[in-house]
Amino acid sequence: MQETVSKIYKTLVCGGEVSLAVLDTTALVREAIARHALSPVAAAALGRTMTAAAYLCSWLKSDESSLYVTVSGDGPGGKISVSGDGALHLRGNVAEPALTLPLRADGKLDVGGFVGKNGTLTVVRDDGEGVPFVGTSELLTGEIAEDFSAYFLTSEQRPTAVALGVLVSPDGVCLGAGGVFLQPMPGAGEEAVSFAETAISRFGNLSALIAEKGAEGILKEYFSVENAEAREIVFRCRCSREKAASAVLSIGRADAEKLLREEGGIAVHCHDCNTDYLFGEEDIAALFGGKDEA
Repeated sequence: MQETVSKIYKTLVCGGEVSLAVLDTTALVREAIARHALSPVAAAALGRTMTAAAYLCSWLKSDESSLYVTVSGDGPGGKISVSGDGALHLRGNVAEPALTLPLRADGKLDVGGFVGKNGTLTVVRDDGEGVPFVGTSELLTGEIAEDFSAYFLTSEQRPTAVALGVLVSPDGVCLGAGGVFLQPMPGAGEEAVSFAETAISRFGNLSALIAEKGAEGILKEYFSVENAEAREIVFRCRCSREKAASAVLSIGRADAEKLLREEGGIAVHCHDCNTDYLFGEEDIAALFGGKDEA
């Protein structure tokens, strides 16, 4: 059974020559579905991206380090945006959360059709060293896993075998979600590369395996790993009422009062967690107080 909280498990396999990470992100995807009212195909696209982003966040050097991922394809689903930090706090959104598409011929969700095959995958990683790393690669299929594998090869120069999956019921419940990442260590031989390629081929239906066995079951059954370093992954946004208030202050008293008269209030919306912060007449008066308009 999948975890009640999302987790990433990391260890070394193949005689220490391959880094292995197995993620159960079922709870993370369920939270994203609840916050954004995602259709099944939108949940699969965003969930796969959030899972890959969680893996990338696990390599950040500190809790305060940050990561931002965008998948910009030419499909009808629009841009996918995910951000996170070294503490494995993730949040994200997709431009068209309610969009539905027919299933593929094999009965699976058409994530590639949702995302589109033409476009880019971009990662911005800031470890607080002054100049953030920015890596970009072209989309291959829009199915997300293959696109991240291409990103690791072309932008990070670190060949990585990637499997991602999100299983969503017709009524929108995430039954299982997760990822497997196999990355040969620097200097590893051809045997390690072959091991990673062979191992990843067994996870064509990863989401069902996550739902049935959980990440620990996959580690044990497929890699003979009994113990691995585990960390929790949490859907957590950095927005707050205080930050929303700063946004209201930034538009100035005159425009704030104009919006108040015309709309009856001011709403500041966070796209990452789909939260609205509402400011009424008393809130505006308290924010601006006796300040003169600059």
